[in-house]
Amino acid sequence: METAPLKSFATWARTELITQVSARIAAVLAPASLDRTENPRAIRALEADIKKAGGDVKGKDSVADKVAYTWFNRIIALRFMDANGYTNAGVVSPGAGQNVGQPEILADAKRGTFDPDVVNPKTAATVTGLLDGSRPSTDPQGEAYTLLLSEHCRYWNRSMPFMFEREGDYTELLIPANLLADESILARAVATLTPEVCEDVEVIGWLYQFYISERKDEVFAGFKKNMKAGAAEIPAATQLFTPHWIVRYLVENSVGRLWMLNHPDSHLVDQMAYYIAPVDEETEFLELSSPEELTVIDPACGSGHMLTYAFDLLHAIYEEQGYNPSEIPSLILTHNIYGTEIDPRAGALAAFALSMKARAGQRAFFKKTVQPNICVVEPVAFSPDEIDYLVTKDGDRNSETAFWNQFEHADTFGSLIQPDPGLTVRLAEHLATLDDAGDILHADTIERAQRVITQAEYLGRQYSVVVANPPYMGSKQMNALLSQFMKDEYPTGKADLMTAFMVRARVLTVRCGTWAMINLPSWMSLKSFEDLRHDLLKSQRIASMVHLGRGIFGSDFGTVAFVIDNAPAGSARGVYRRLFEQHVDVRPVSVIEALFFDSTYNRYEVSQADFAAIPGSPIVYWLSERMRAVFTVHDPFGAVASLAVGLQTGDNNRFLRQWWEVSGNRTAFSCTSREDAAASGARWFPYNKGGEFRKWYGNQEHVVNWEDDGAEIVAFKPRSVIRNPGTYFSPSVSWSDISSGEAAFRRYPKGFIHDSTGHSGFGQETMLDRIALLMNSKYVMEVMQVLAPTMHFHIGYVGLVPVASDVKDLPGSTVDNLVETSRADWDLAETSWSFERNPLVTLA
Repeated sequence: METAPLKSFATWARTELITQVSARIAAVLAPASLDRTENPRAIRALEADIKKAGGDVKGKDSVADKVAYTWFNRIIALRFMDANGYTNAGVVSPGAGQNVGQPEILADAKRGTFDPDVVNPKTAATVTGLLDGSRPSTDPQGEAYTLLLSEHCRYWNRSMPFMFEREGDYTELLIPANLLADESILARAVATLTPEVCEDVEVIGWLYQFYISERKDEVFAGFKKNMKAGAAEIPAATQLFTPHWIVRYLVENSVGRLWMLNHPDSHLVDQMAYYIAPVDEETEFLELSSPEELTVIDPACGSGHMLTYAFDLLHAIYEEQGYNPSEIPSLILTHNIYGTEIDPRAGALAAFALSMKARAGQRAFFKKTVQPNICVVEPVAFSPDEIDYLVTKDGDRNSETAFWNQFEHADTFGSLIQPDPGLTVRLAEHLATLDDAGDILHADTIERAQRVITQAEYLGRQYSVVVANPPYMGSKQMNALLSQFMKDEYPTGKADLMTAFMVRARVLTVRCGTWAMINLPSWMSLKSFEDLRHDLLKSQRIASMVHLGRGIFGSDFGTVAFVIDNAPAGSARGVYRRLFEQHVDVRPVSVIEALFFDSTYNRYEVSQADFAAIPGSPIVYWLSERMRAVFTVHDPFGAVASLAVGLQTGDNNRFLRQWWEVSGNRTAFSCTSREDAAASGARWFPYNKGGEFRKWYGNQEHVVNWEDDGAEIVAFKPRSVIRNPGTYFSPSVSWSDISSGEAAFRRYPKGFIHDSTGHSGFGQETMLDRIALLMNSKYVMEVMQVLAPTMHFHIGYVGLVPVASDVKDLPGSTVDNLVETSRADWDLAETSWSFERNPLVTLA
């Protein structure tokens, strides 16, 4: 699908609609506004929402943004239905051969034709009066079309209440103006959403992504200013539209795979191009006796892309089982597909997309009472008096109060809220016994309590399959409320929303069911996710994984898609695909997809028990069996040498200098111990501060004030930290804490104090020589990609490098030659304290 025109239209439409709706808000709220008299209830609701959103300018902007978004959804929904012939006459589109700027329902009205099922007689009479001039108006056609559009929205409210307003909703007052202009949003919607584009409901997802793209840019700009994300920012900050082939991989290897395990002879496999067949026989899987039992939820469904393809696959399953094709769409929406979402507009689009899938296969679908099982998880909270009304006489008041108020911050926590299933059932039964007895306040309380029960039922049950592209947001971007919630509820996944959703997916999945996800690969190796990996590898099974590299979302970060069985792995192997080479640039999605279809490209079949044997349990499927084995048969670097973090001065500007900035008479370059240094009477001593990438020798340019055994630095506590002083002035192998590429190990002679960023290993000098040779080898480069996949080479990671016992047999002369060559190179620079002359002078 060509997305550039969609992006241009959606981004333009957002700005245009916000402008138009803002103008309408100003008009209807004017003191002399006719709407204050004719629509007082809607005006009161509008003013209340403005006040709730912050009042005055802030509140009006917030409501304008929300209503503009709502009308965008409605307009593209109506255009999609017009283009597919689901409306009796074009609601936003011209009829065949008619004027492009005139919707068909307006042209019909000019001829006196109204759909009696849609337009009531009173409205028809008003429209007729406007069009024949008997009813005065400054914009008769515009006013007539606004009335007709409102009537059609009310009509579609009957079958799609999630998308179209009920009568009296204030969004009806805020219909954008100039809808009949040549460059109006209607005209551009018709031009952009051609019948060919509207053949695929995927267009709805792309429009959603592009509509919120500018808001997303605003949020990320705020992150750069250290702003935190809350309920208002999370939807825009975390929405990414998943490429269709990734959706197919996830759904086919979860929904499709589960069906194939139950029905090995099914022909469903013939239409699953992205299916990865198991390599070992699988005996522990969820048994299904009918298609109705195969339930699927997307707990962060966005515009419903995962669910619409699940619909297609489930439709094929029902057909293969001999169900009546005309009944299948309703069966799927009733029994199989569920979604939850915190963004109401995205939830509306997801429900609409599923409705369009159903209508395409069932002409009478709109006449049925079936609604898609899409639940927008909304904030709901109760006052103490309302709690008094809701709690049971014999129940635990504290637990029931927590239950009724668990969705207070639902617009922030969303599907991560974990309701108690047993309490949900009990309180639902209790709620059914309450009678408002005509009390308006009690009626409102019961209505909101029912909303809590509904949301708890969606989130408290388990499903056969969970599939998602979850929100991605690191802990640094979370506001205090969300950050604390993550620490309390998701301790192993607290570092990112995506990993919390991994934990949540397992809970939502029935035992032996399957969950599938695409997210960032950081959880596969970083230490902050170590407990998450331990739990996953212990109690679940990675059935398949597609490591995608960079480019899936058109940006710089890498992604990984995977399918997990909610049952222990046993001896079964998983299938892993690595669709990139190391340090590869961003590539088009189509290039990555082509690599997937090359079945010989980077395919691995690995038992996940091998990962658990590696320190930190990283998911390093690409390592050879021999390389994985070294972690279990050899001692770690930390057991061969004494590893130590060094001095932290607390104020480098005060205590550090370049060696040439201080007097040579006050500098001691070759002390062998702290006692020797103290006896020297010197003030300045060589300081190993890490430094740039350099192997073998070098980065010797700083000195530190360690006069009188560091008296001034010691007195600077607690800002200064004196770590491992027993290693000061000892020979070492050292490396920098941060490097943009591989780690570089250097030999340092006696006489240096090492910094907290100049990590060091100590021991016998002959052993240190051999260790330096080993640590700069290609072998350690590969190991470090496993243990320290980021730019940080923390001493804890490096200390885990396996070192064979025969490292002592490595040739010392080789190290001597390498160190001497590097030393000679370092001493060519005038910044070396061993510099003698420039080689160009020697040549002269």
